[in-house]
Amino acid sequence: MSTRPRLTLIAAVSEDGFISRGQGVPWDLPRDRVHFRSATAGKWLLLGRRTYDEMIGWFRDHTPLVLTRDPTFVPPIGKAVLSVAQALDLAAEAGVEEIFVCGGSAAYELAFPHADRLLVTQVGRLLGAGAAFPKIEMPPWRLVSSLDYPADAGNAFPMGFADYRRA
Repeated sequence: MSTRPRLTLIAAVSEDGFISRGQGVPWDLPRDRVHFRSATAGKWLLLGRRTYDEMIGWFRDHTPLVLTRDPTFVPPIGKAVLSVAQALDLAAEAGVEEIFVCGGSAAYELAFPHADRLLVTQVGRLLGAGAAFPKIEMPPWRLVSSLDYPADAGNAFPMGFADYRRA
């Protein structure tokens, strides 16, 4: 019997808890892009359909799974799934050890109850409104590591990389 893969949510989140103002990423942070690519290299990604469409050029060595309500949707790259459970089952059958959920807010909300790990880039910027990331409460989450960076010439906002595990 195959084992369930670890489910990791990876997101860049504003100080007030938002991932975007409704479309696209609201900041250009090269350090965060490097962090994202490093963490997800060669991994299976679970994305909502709009996020998938926005990320089409990003899939190099990834296997994208598109979370959709449309059972007839066939993505040009990857596979369509109708639920987080179906994504976990497909990955388990393939022997995959970890799936990264990459957004948007509906995908995060659906995956959050199943998540084992959260990799959150905490961006030092207020958005005021938009698409929210689920609220991280301790417990059941515990912070296992964090690393902070100030704003610099290439990154307009300070940020911290935080790694949370379900207690």
